[in-house]
Parts: sequence; C-alpha cells; structure tokens
Amino acid sequence: MKAAQRIKDAFFTALVAGVLALPLAGARTIDGMNGLTVEWHLTEVAIAAALIFAGRLLLDLIEDGQGAWIAPLTLITGLLSIYIPFPSHFLQVVAVIGSFVVALRAIYYLLKKSGKIGASHSFVSLTKFSKNLTAISWLLFVAALILPFMPFASRYVLDVAIMVLTYVMLAWGLNITVGYTGLLDLGYAGFYALGAYSYALLSQYFGLGFWETLPIAGLIAAGTAFLLGFPVLRLRGDYFAIVTLGFGEIVRLVLINWTGLTGGPNGISGIARPTFFGLEFARQASEGHKAFHEYFGLEFDSLQRVVFIYYIILALALLVGWFSTRLRRLPLGRAWEAFREDEIACASLGINRWWIKLAAYSLGAMVAGLAGAFFATRQGFISPESFTFTESATMLAIVILGGIGHPLGIAFAALFIIGMPELFRDLEQYRMLAFGAGMVLIMIWRPGGMMAKREVTVKLPPAAV
Repeated sequence: MKAAQRIKDAFFTALVAGVLALPLAGARTIDGMNGLTVEWHLTEVAIAAALIFAGRLLLDLIEDGQGAWIAPLTLITGLLSIYIPFPSHFLQVVAVIGSFVVALRAIYYLLKKSGKIGASHSFVSLTKFSKNLTAISWLLFVAALILPFMPFASRYVLDVAIMVLTYVMLAWGLNITVGYTGLLDLGYAGFYALGAYSYALLSQYFGLGFWETLPIAGLIAAGTAFLLGFPVLRLRGDYFAIVTLGFGEIVRLVLINWTGLTGGPNGISGIARPTFFGLEFARQASEGHKAFHEYFGLEFDSLQRVVFIYYIILALALLVGWFSTRLRRLPLGRAWEAFREDEIACASLGINRWWIKLAAYSLGAMVAGLAGAFFATRQGFISPESFTFTESATMLAIVILGGIGHPLGIAFAALFIIGMPELFRDLEQYRMLAFGAGMVLIMIWRPGGMMAKREVTVKLPPAAV
C-alpha cells in the first residue's frame, strides 16, 4: 500500500469516528438554573479522532512489515500516556489501551513472520497447546482459590468476582448447546429464571433450604427443556432460534402476570440464604439454629457470608466446567461435535440427531437452573426484570467472544464482558462507550473468539514410518 493510500485510509477512518463521536461524546446536556443547556467538548472529539488516525495508520504500516519499530514505539507511548495529562480520563484510557493494542498487534505479526506461531497444526503443536492450556487453567484455579485472602479483596471485589463466576457458569452451560452442538439458543434466560423462581417458591411455601432445592431447580429447568424440546428440536437453524427467543419472552411474561404465585413485577423478596451445615451467617441466628461466628468463636463480620457465597459459586462453576469437559470426551460429546460439523454425515453414521440435540438442550438448561437458584439465594430478591432477553444476549456474547466450544476462552470472555464495565466505572457516561470499543477491538483482533483454536477431542499420534 502506498503512503498516500495509507494516509487516505487513516483519514477517512478518523473522520467517520469523529462524526459518530460528536453526538455521543462531543455534546453534554446540563440541567441548570436557566434550563437545559448543551456543553460542547470538541477538543476531546478532535483528540480522539487524532488518536484513531494514528492508530489506523500504524496498523496499516504493521501489515506492510513495519512492525519492528512500531512495537517499541507504541509500548513506550502507552507507558508515557499513563503520566501525560489529558483533557479527560477517558482519552487517557483510550490512549493507553490503544497503544498497547497496536504494540501487541505488531508483536503478533513479527512472531507470525518468524514462523513461531500459526505455522503448524501437527500432533506435537497440539500437544504443546494442550499443555499450555492446562497450565493456564491451574494458574487461574489457584488465583480464584486464594482471592478472598488477598489484601485487595474488598466487598466490592468479591461481589464482582461472584458476578463474573455466575456468568462463567451460565456461559459454560450455554456452550453445551451452542458450542458443542451448534444450536442457537436465544432464550437461555428463561431456564435461568425457572431455576431462580423454583428455589424462591420452594423456599417460601415449603421451607426448603438452598442445598435441598439446588438439584430440584436444575431438574425443573432440565425437565422443561426436555418437554419443550420434543416439538421444537425438529426445527432447524433460524426457526429454532426464533422459537427459543419466544420461549424466553413467554417465561418472562408469565412471571410478570401470574401475580398470585410469582408476585408479578414486584418479584419475591426475603429469599433464604445458604447455610454452612446449618450454621447461619447472621449476627443473630434464627430460632433453632446457630450463627457461624458464634460456633467458631469469631467476631461477626458481614464479609464472612460474601466469602462463603463466593466459594459456593466457585465450586458450582468448576463442577460445571469439569462436567462439560468430560461430556465432550464421551461418545455423546463426540456425537454433538459430529452433528455440529455436518448434520448429514452425522446421520449417515447412524446417530439419532434428535436425541443428541434433546440431550444437549436439557443439560444446558439444567446448568441454567442451578445458576438461577444460586442467583436467587445470593440476591435474596428476584423479579422478572432480572431475566430479560438482554441476559440471554450477554451469555451468547460471552460464548462467541471467548471462542465457541472453548471453555477457557469463555471464562476469559466472561471476565472481560462482566468485569470490564466495572473497570471503566470512573468514566461515568463514557463507560459503555469504552466497553464497546474494547469488544470491537477484540473482534478485530480475534474474529473467531479469544481462543478460536479448539483442542481436538481425540488426538491420534503420527503414523509410524
């Protein structure tokens, strides 16, 4: 690409970005004593457009083989941007992240050019890939295990970690349906709601605790999916997706209108909290029970209950991850992957396509039911507004962004999609704009997902010569 073409491409990219950013970031309405006024921030828009121009130009230069000098330059720029004053904190974050993204892109091209990555898919390379994933998984497991005991583990950090792990669990369950089988489910939040309301109602009307109700909530969600799957799973492609979308909305509307049972829009409050072998996490235990801190001779701390809930969702998420990974290695899991890759070839092998789809749909729904029960006991209050289509879209986005069928990539995507908005909380009205920009950058960087390379289920060694 010639220099004039590079500059032209970068200019038009910056121009389009500037025009789009003008109404979003360039104007701010202020409600003052004299009424509603508009405050313009054209300087911020101009600086953002200049940064985009520079970034686009550097990306074009990287593709032309200029990454050797761009990588160190952008790394230094990113480090300096941390200390250089900007008109706003948002622009500073964009400059830092943009510099490091361009640097990583340059390093990636240099490694690819040298043949150190993306050059081989042999048995040896797949084995190394598997070993690296195992090491990363164990590292993440240890980090999650000791998180509550770290100095920075405040109530806020643990709440965010619980929310991330909840979505990891949900996304791993959806991955059984979408990732392993290739069925597009747009109504997954419906099963999530069934699990939550099953626990809330069984606890309220029958006095059952969390541990007794947890498997029941999973079975109710799985049974509903089984019954729904009989007629629905005979549909294919977009028709199946539309029906699942309708199911999710039907569940939400029933919860809103069946006020006598579900409380309608007001929801259900006072949901029982989980106990540790009958020990309650409260300052004063209810009649016939003991408090956790009294039994162990500790001072009461509200953080004890949060830590306990954190370890519950960590254990549930790890159980679901282990369960789904083991399923993939079983004949049923291999049948799912065969169906996903080629439905006709799968049928030619004598595999009952309808039954394997029904199994995947029911097992995925069971995981959503378990997660719903945990959500209800953690929140202590549920309402239909917690189970909208946005929840289903978020879970599906996590699966796609992480890499369809890749559990570790899905975990990273959940950390990004759920944790990144919290990282940008200081940006106030620019928070979701920065989050959206981060998602766009990842999809540009890794179009197939963070970990699009799936490990094969069965690896055959090279034939002996």
